[in-house]
Amino acid sequence: MAMKKSEMEAHHAEYEMLMDAARQAERDGFFRTAVELALSSCDNIDGMMQYKRKYEDAEFNSIRALDVVLSYAPLLLDYPSLDTVESLLKDNRRIERYTSENMIDKLADARALMWDAHRLWDHLESQGDALEDELCRVLEGTDDRWRLIIDAWEHIALVSRVPERGSYRLALCTRMGKVVSAKCASCGAVTEAPKAMFLEKMTCHKCRTKALFVILAPEAAADVKE
Repeated sequence: MAMKKSEMEAHHAEYEMLMDAARQAERDGFFRTAVELALSSCDNIDGMMQYKRKYEDAEFNSIRALDVVLSYAPLLLDYPSLDTVESLLKDNRRIERYTSENMIDKLADARALMWDAHRLWDHLESQGDALEDELCRVLEGTDDRWRLIIDAWEHIALVSRVPERGSYRLALCTRMGKVVSAKCASCGAVTEAPKAMFLEKMTCHKCRTKALFVILAPEAAADVKE
């Protein structure tokens, strides 16, 4: 859809504002927040692209907002976000036309990553634990693939990773009634509650914002308490 310059500028500014916030959330390890912010910027992608192509003579290898979703949604087993990207690519052909990377292929890769993450989750859930260096034998795939998933899950405290015999013993941290520490994605305040409470947005006791909370690894929680 053709836009006036003022409309393109507004879309461009809104997109950059949201993506700045998404990049900060990504750096802070708030992956779900980064995905939500990236998705909220999608309504501005068309106007942003028109503005940058017309007034900045820009070319696009990819779209950063979509890259954030395709990178982190699979690791969070977030099927709906990938479906949202698929719908966007179908509805806005400009994205595929003006990006040098094949976004359809990147979406397919993201779905494959999510399938691997799901297989690993099922394996750990059914077996109780597993040695990291045996995953290729048991689940096939590559060491790099499993390490990518495990690194992300360890960062957001979904798995424990204990050294054992030159490898790591992996286990899910899924006792939903266990009291854990978590940080507000809005203001950074730390609170404690049963883990199940942090699966949905909750009202922060400090900033009063209804926000996602990021569960802290035990050592990080200990540092905060000190």
